[in-house]
Amino acid sequence: MNDLGRIERIERALEAYIANCSAPEKLKQSMAYSLLAGGKRLRPSLCLQAADMLGGSEADAMPVACALEMIHTYSLIHDDLPCMDNDDMRRGRPSNHMVFGESGAMLAGDGLLSLAFETMLNAGLEIASHAPRYFEACAEVARGAGVSGMVAGQTLDLDMTGKPGDLAMLEAIQARKTGALIEAALASGAIIANADEEGLAAIRRYAKSYGRLFQITDDLLDVTGTNEAMGKTLGKDAKEDKLTAVTLLGIDGAKKYAVDTAEEARLAISMFGERAADFNALIDSTLCREK
Repeated sequence: MNDLGRIERIERALEAYIANCSAPEKLKQSMAYSLLAGGKRLRPSLCLQAADMLGGSEADAMPVACALEMIHTYSLIHDDLPCMDNDDMRRGRPSNHMVFGESGAMLAGDGLLSLAFETMLNAGLEIASHAPRYFEACAEVARGAGVSGMVAGQTLDLDMTGKPGDLAMLEAIQARKTGALIEAALASGAIIANADEEGLAAIRRYAKSYGRLFQITDDLLDVTGTNEAMGKTLGKDAKEDKLTAVTLLGIDGAKKYAVDTAEEARLAISMFGERAADFNALIDSTLCREK
């Protein structure tokens, strides 16, 4: 999954989408500040990798991949606001609202969310033969990002702050706040590749387990990582009494939870054999990630 060439192609495509959008210059600067600030590009990479594994074209999947990164970035901008998680740092530099103000950050997030759906729908209009796939992928992304997915997860996360919770509630938050958009990334790539029902179902199972694994390791890094490596302020989960894998299970318990979840993800993707090598490598790198 650590394909630097693929990440570079994603970067170039994102730059082009921002350069060609018709936003006022100040809004465009604010959108670009966060969207083009680097990062893992995990969600677009997952989308492209799923399409590739299932016989699709990277060029066909790229608009959806870029839309996913726009949505992820909008969520980070809004999450960092004082009314939400109140983070001053993101990706190693001041959060959007620290540079462009709260109203500017709100509008940048709104702009990226709108541009994401414009990007996917335009792709469907431009490639008529693939239009049904783009529209299905667009619906998939909307579900992952929306009121039953990522937005629901953030709502539950805020509601549970300072309250006792159990593993079932933790997994409900994980599945929505982090897992839903990761599932949308993988499933939309499979949809663009015109995957059959069996392949799409396997991708979804992998996505659910991998999304949970990613959040568990994120919870661990909030305790064991460094601000410099992560590019954001750490230690806030415990300070704010948030429900996380670490606050619920402790560090050792969370590590075991991560290993068990990783095995679930491997099993889910096993039907693809050697074609799933990159996805298995991603599991390994996530288990030992430092940022």
